[in-house]
Amino acid sequence: MPIDYTKDRRPKAAQGAGVSLSKVTLTKNSPTVSLSKQQGGSAGGELRVNLNWTSRPPSGGLFKRMASADIDLDLACLYELANGRKGVVQALGNSFTSRNDGSPIISLDGDDRTGQSTEGENLRIDLSRLREVRRILVFTFIYEGTPNWAGANAVVTLYPQGGAPIEIHLDEADPGARTCAIALLESTGTDLSVRREVQYIKGTQSALDAAYGWGMSWTKGRK
Repeated sequence: MPIDYTKDRRPKAAQGAGVSLSKVTLTKNSPTVSLSKQQGGSAGGELRVNLNWTSRPPSGGLFKRMASADIDLDLACLYELANGRKGVVQALGNSFTSRNDGSPIISLDGDDRTGQSTEGENLRIDLSRLREVRRILVFTFIYEGTPNWAGANAVVTLYPQGGAPIEIHLDEADPGARTCAIALLESTGTDLSVRREVQYIKGTQSALDAAYGWGMSWTKGRK
């Protein structure tokens, strides 16, 4: 199945010698990509997962004024390790790192409360530990503000080390949902596949867990 590519139009000198900066956009028709194929045969190094969004959509008119309240999106993930251990990485509850043997395999580098940070929010995944990973579900949820997904213009970009960026637009909307499953990453031990989800969930983490059969117990928490 073909993948949608957006070619980098900068001069070759600006692109860097020997590095392809073509961007892969996952869509409904082309939802999956293999990192090992993207990286020339093996998935390794660090995978950075970045979320950027617009905190306050443009106002104007009654509907737009109602929809223009600040939105606080949080980037997070559920993970399941090869040994069966499960958990969540998110700012809520100060769960900024995965709980695993040794150094964290997954970490969240901060919490952008405004949507105005040029760096957004970032999950970092150590692909040198890929054999310890079974699956990772990247998601975002609206911690504060009216569910206005269309106005948020959210985009998630995965940056593999040595591979082309992989982009997923949250280009659908469900005003009744506060959570969106963005991408499911599944490991074979040597490769990591990335599958676009963009599934809106009416509820919070426990509802997401139930939808994907993660099987964890949840309690309410605040930042």
